[in-house]
Amino acid sequence: MIFVMEKKHEQRLHEKFRQEIIGKRLIRLDIPDDYGFMNEELIDILKSRVSDYIELPD
Repeated sequence: MIFVMEKKHEQRLHEKFRQEIIGKRLIRLDIPDDYGFMNEELIDILKSRVSDYIELPD
């Protein structure tokens, strides 16, 4: 399972790693890449969106 934040990230993966991602589940979270590194708001959004697909530790 591969998570990306937005469509341009998905496109880059398809361009650079076409063969490597065949058969992998690619999930776009539709989060704009407008946040700084380790931004607390972004971390909360990521946890919320990703938890729809996997169980996160507390």
